[in-house]
Amino acid sequence: MMRSPEERRRSVRRLLAAARSVVDGRAKLLPELVQTTGLSPEGVSLALTHHLELAASDEELGALVKSAGEAEAVHVVLSANVFVAALRAIAIARAASVDVRVSPSSREPAFARALVEAAGDPAITLTTSLASSLERGEIHVYGRDETIAAVRASARPGVIVRGHGAGMGVACVLVEDTLEDAARLLAEDVAAFDQRGCLSPRVVFVVGQESRGRAFAECVHHALTAQEALIPRGIVSAAERAEAVRYSDAVAFAGTLLRGAAHAVGLASSLAIPPPGRHVHIVCAATLLEIRPMLAAVASKIVALGISDPSCADELGLAHARVSPLGKMQHPPLDGPVDLRVT
Repeated sequence: MMRSPEERRRSVRRLLAAARSVVDGRAKLLPELVQTTGLSPEGVSLALTHHLELAASDEELGALVKSAGEAEAVHVVLSANVFVAALRAIAIARAASVDVRVSPSSREPAFARALVEAAGDPAITLTTSLASSLERGEIHVYGRDETIAAVRASARPGVIVRGHGAGMGVACVLVEDTLEDAARLLAEDVAAFDQRGCLSPRVVFVVGQESRGRAFAECVHHALTAQEALIPRGIVSAAERAEAVRYSDAVAFAGTLLRGAAHAVGLASSLAIPPPGRHVHIVCAATLLEIRPMLAAVASKIVALGISDPSCADELGLAHARVSPLGKMQHPPLDGPVDLRVT
């Protein structure tokens, strides 16, 4: 059955109302979310109250509906890294179809379950069935590239698989930016979800002399220390700790490492990708043109760009990235998939 754009927007608005009710009653859900996400209680509260897309303009919802298209049925396979991302994923599916089946992450099922229950929408159901059982429509997969590949391999003929895989954010500090302000805003973007999301900045390019890069690294170090006092980092897995040690050892040998109780800031002349867990790698460049070749090898993994001048995205070769000012990288409008790469 064909639905008008307004009918589809209304379906999404009802879902947003359900999300607001979940946030209003978050006290009951908070202990479970702390356990399932590994975030600190402050980190979970920050995600629910500042990073959940509870408001959207008619224009944004119109863009979401247009991007969603239409499907007979949609099976959504969720990831655990950014638990509130379930709202956007389910909203896109609901805009596309009147038959939405949601497979929560086994690591973090609590928020998706609470959202679907609060919605009370007969078109949205939780399921334990494999996505490969879907006979018609689309499968929307969020998570690791290996998971997407496995779902594609097992999907039935004619079923479309839309993958939203691993990615990261980068930031660029321009000559006209104030270092202290840029560092404070960057630290807010890093602290959200303990840097595990595809929008989380992990690399920062500073335009200017090396001395400016050193000064910015010091500012970021202090800003992340301040963030830790406000939003303590949650649990770090053994694998993440091992990756952090390898990164820190490499940067300490080849560049400068500033280590805090719950973060590390590296400054080097070459690009390196630090692991998540509040680790930031800083590289200096005399001009924007010097940055582009450094990004070329990892451009396909970049989902978000934090920069004060959005017109620079094309110059950096990142036309596919979500562009936001620093401090807003984790606040994208609810206008469609957060990941604009074609998958």
